[in-house]
Amino acid sequence: MFFAIVMSIVCLQRITELMIARRNEKWMRERGAYEVGKEHYPLIVFVHVSFFLSLIAEVMTFEREPAAWWGVVFFLFVVAQAGRVWSILSLGRFWNTKIIILPGAKVVRRGPYKYIRHPNYLNKW
Repeated sequence: MFFAIVMSIVCLQRITELMIARRNEKWMRERGAYEVGKEHYPLIVFVHVSFFLSLIAEVMTFEREPAAWWGVVFFLFVVAQAGRVWSILSLGRFWNTKIIILPGAKVVRRGPYKYIRHPNYLNKW
């Protein structure tokens, strides 16, 4: 049951992120933005969806007790999710799931971007 709740929350989070990304993309394109790396985006989506489907398949296929150290991994997952949300909020309208360039836009230097240029890559759990 715990797994189902966590997966439901994560799926809702990802769907919400896609809606935010779509809104942000529209806003940026209205200001002259363009997408790069468009050809690999479907592969990224496929891998992302496949990862979550593999987790669900594993839980449904094997009846196992969680490892004794599952709490540590879950804690790291929660920390990564917090970092992910921090990255999204810090970028505001410039955050997207795609690589979108807005000519003339200043590099964001707040939130985690104050310390590292691409912190969102650290939060890919």
